[in-house]
Amino acid sequence: MLIACVAFAQDASGGGRSIGLLEWFAKGGVFMWPLLACSVIGLAFILERAAALHRADLEVRQFFDLIIAEVRTQGVEVAIESCKRRPGPIANIIEAGLQRFPLGAGAVEKAMETAGGIEASFLQRGLIWMATVANVAPLFGFLGTVSGMIGAFDAIAAADRVSAKIVASGISEALITTEAGLLIAIPVQTAHNYFAARIERLLVEVEESSLDLLAEAERRDAQRG
Repeated sequence: MLIACVAFAQDASGGGRSIGLLEWFAKGGVFMWPLLACSVIGLAFILERAAALHRADLEVRQFFDLIIAEVRTQGVEVAIESCKRRPGPIANIIEAGLQRFPLGAGAVEKAMETAGGIEASFLQRGLIWMATVANVAPLFGFLGTVSGMIGAFDAIAAADRVSAKIVASGISEALITTEAGLLIAIPVQTAHNYFAARIERLLVEVEESSLDLLAEAERRDAQRG
């Protein structure tokens, strides 16, 4: 994400000249290093969560319908094998319930609730780190801003005659770190919100669809009774 900053980085002298990434990074001062770390961590967790949610992405309603149809026509064991062939959080939740089918609807519901909690925790893993990066990156940027302004005022205090060149370096550091912090935080926070909403929608679909599986378990309980 820091590479994206090159498109926005400009020379602090005000000439509007585009500068390279390394030069821009060097002008930002020491606080660009923790910002670089934030960028790497944020990008790593975005890619990791995107891959995890891609594996979890299937038509929940259709999959539940398929499993219920197999339970009715071919038996629970066949439905369990179908879940094993499609590994992922949704299949794991359904399989947990199917494994408890002989014990009745109550056991099925409890097993699916437990598995749902575990899978929800897995799906949400990494979101806390993304939220942390989105919060910390602007703070490092503002810290760099303060450092740069302190340097600029120190230069003014030490100079006999004040000129724009004396304070340009400190002001450039201040603006670049602020820019970097915001350009890291904005995409990471956007990705965090997108993943959180997608996970919530997925879990709601699972909860709604699981009612049909529970109904099938209750129907079997009634037949055995």
